Amino acid sequence: MWGLSFKPNTDDMREAPALVLIDKLVTRGAEIYAYDPVAMDEAQRRIGDKITYVDNPYDALKNADALFLVTEWKEFRVLNYPNMDSMKNKVIFDGRNIYDPEEVRGKGFSYYSIGRK
Repeated sequence: MWGLSFKPNTDDMREAPALVLIDKLVTRGAEIYAYDPVAMDEAQRRIGDKITYVDNPYDALKNADALFLVTEWKEFRVLNYPNMDSMKNKVIFDGRNIYDPEEVRGKGFSYYSIGRK
């Protein structure tokens, strides 16, 4: 999971969509590795050890079934595809609609853009 805060450039976790997603996914047996450039300490305070916190976004993708993009941080805008080769399944759920569906699919990913037609 990339992005834990409610919005970029803050550690604000109030009403953060990541909290709802984490609860639902963990309840269904998911193991979540997450990265946020600012909100890691606040997330750990609120969530505790339900998830694993990593030091960079691509560490969250090692052997991952999917990437959930939750917060639209600037550093997530451009994907480094070679660093994504360690994913077990190439699936992206883009909750902020920041990626070009044709480009991502052209790189071999299944791509789900949440809320976009």
